Amino acid sequence: MLVKEIMTRAVRTINPDTRLTEVASIMCLNRFSGLPVIETDDIIIGILSEQDVLRYLFPDLEDIMGGMGTLDFENRETEYKKVLPLKAVDLMTKEPVTVSPDMPILKSVSVMARRNFRRIPVADGNKLVGMVSLGDIHRAIFMQSFSER
Repeated sequence: MLVKEIMTRAVRTINPDTRLTEVASIMCLNRFSGLPVIETDDIIIGILSEQDVLRYLFPDLEDIMGGMGTLDFENRETEYKKVLPLKAVDLMTKEPVTVSPDMPILKSVSVMARRNFRRIPVADGNKLVGMVSLGDIHRAIFMQSFSER
């Protein structure tokens, strides 16, 4: 079975200039853990994940050294307001890992497992054509196995 047979083709995307306020709304309201960042003609240039956004809140070495171990992590939550005016391009992972639509689904699982991804963009060259998740793959294999009984 190939990725193109099970991938989601209607993918919610954002562009590099999308403000994090909108990105956070999309992620929180739709329970998306990440969104592909595309330019004109669906060219994928990055991916923005919840991890990318929350990583911005992590203290840097200067914060840790200055706090001498007394850094108030609870108080850092208030720093989230500083993330909202940023744009997707400011925090996205550039040159995202993708899989091909013609890749066998278990090979795509190996790509995801190596990087600890639960979903991955599907690209034909550098053009976004879909997304595939571990759930999509598991469901497809289950349905195929179940129908063969």
